[in-house]
Amino acid sequence: MALSLSLARAAPQAVSAGAGARRLPAASLTFPPKSFFGAPLAATAASVASPLQARKPANTSTSLAVVAAGKKGYKMKTHKASAKRFRVTGRGKIVRRCAGKQHLLAKKNTKRKKRLSKMVQVNKSDYDNVTGALPYLKVNRKAD
Repeated sequence: MALSLSLARAAPQAVSAGAGARRLPAASLTFPPKSFFGAPLAATAASVASPLQARKPANTSTSLAVVAAGKKGYKMKTHKASAKRFRVTGRGKIVRRCAGKQHLLAKKNTKRKKRLSKMVQVNKSDYDNVTGALPYLKVNRKAD
């Protein structure tokens, strides 16, 4: 994502009163009330004096602290295909659907289709595979 800032130019002002003085435009920056990260910005239009200082915020500790504040470590990603196939019961068991209930149902009898419709518990030996794909699943390993 890119943060876009609108730059507005003011009328040119004299830098020095000498005979060979160059006229530089005063840079006035218009910032949104909050930065991209949600914290108030340190540099405002009044605090910017010259175009060279416009690149650096007046108070660098505030702008850097926003980025450095979120140091919690790596956030693990959920495997979204697994998240759609498994869920956890109230007691902490991982359950799944039975295979064989999607197509070719005309040749299966009603009793078999009824049995395949139920949710069944994932085998305990597969818990490591499921919890590896779904790291934020609240699983009770001691549930019967």
